[in-house]
Parts: sequence; structure tokens; C-alpha cells
Amino acid sequence: MARMQDLLTTMRRLRAPDGCPWDAEQTHASLRPYLLEEAAEAVDAIDSGSPAELAGELGDVLLQVAFHSVIAEEEGTFSYADVEGAIVQKLVRRHPHVFGSAVVSGSAEVVSNWQAIKAAEQGGKPRRALDQVPSALGALAREAATQKLAGVSGGREDVAGILEAAPDSPQGVADVLAAVVAWARAQGVDAELALRDHTTRTLQGLPDESAAS
Repeated sequence: MARMQDLLTTMRRLRAPDGCPWDAEQTHASLRPYLLEEAAEAVDAIDSGSPAELAGELGDVLLQVAFHSVIAEEEGTFSYADVEGAIVQKLVRRHPHVFGSAVVSGSAEVVSNWQAIKAAEQGGKPRRALDQVPSALGALAREAATQKLAGVSGGREDVAGILEAAPDSPQGVADVLAAVVAWARAQGVDAELALRDHTTRTLQGLPDESAAS
């Protein structure tokens, strides 16, 4: 906790009148791309297999938490203590089999209980489908979450049929991509991660940029 306070203190100093002009100008909205970027770089660090790299990238993600917390602190809307307290309470509340008397038979029941508790927290009121799938997710991940919500399924044969009938247009391409995501889900494959890994392998095979270019 002491180190987290050091980070918050550093962030407050950067946003002070005599601190860093760039840091002082940032808002929750302006920091959105950096939060997404840092989270993506942390995923890349996991893929790299380097613990040191992962530790560094997680530090950058934590910086974003501190940044937003200090901005909110200045606005009087919430503080880092609220952020930390809320997630601890949520974890305890949604794990009654660990912190309470509930008994579960396996991870599937844990997930089912989590969803039931989450729904109860929201007063049992159904949320709009649009609100249940984050718009900032990668396109393939967002499609996969939407298909799961809608109960959509598919397979290799569906991809072939849709590809054959698809027009050469943005909608045609989207229809094929959606079918591929459904096929991936049927195989237990995360389409977003599969394509990321494929792209990384392609990039690794490309020649480095010439120093003279």
C-alpha cells in the first residue's frame, strides 16, 4: 500500500500547478486511448513470456488507475480508496464459496453464481444488450461476446456457405467475419487472440526496417 501511495503522490505532483503541463491537461476522456494501449501492451508482455516485461507493462496499467483516481480526486467524484475498496467488496461478495458458506461443485457453478449475484446487484433489472458488451473491445472479441449473448452458434460449413454467398462489400466481409467468429467459438478458440497470435508470427517473419530507410 505504501508503494501505491508513492505512485499517487507522484501523480499528484505531476498534476500540480508547477508540475507537468501535459499531465495536468489530461482528463478521463483524453486518457481513453492510453488505457486501451497499455492493456494491449500488457497482453503482448504475457505472450512474450518475459516476467520482467510483464511487470513493467502492468506498472503502466497501474499508472492509468492512479491517473484516473487522482483526476477524480481533484473533481471530488471518487478516490483511489474507493476504487480499491469497491473491487475488494465485489470479490468477497461474488465468492460466497470462499468467504461465505456456499458450496460449489466446480468452476462452471462459480461462473453461474457470479452471474446470478451480479444480476442481483443490479436489482434484477435486465440491462440493454448494448450495455453488456463493451464497445472498446476488439471487433472480433465484441462479436464473440454478442454471439454468446444472442445464443448464436456456427461451424465450418456455415463459413463456407456465407463466404460463397457474400457480396464484395463491407457487409459481405462482416458477415463472413461473424461466421468465422462463430466457428471459432464452436471450437473453443478465442478468435481475437488467435488472430493476434497469427499477426505476431507474421510480423516476426518480416525483415527489420533498414537503418538507411
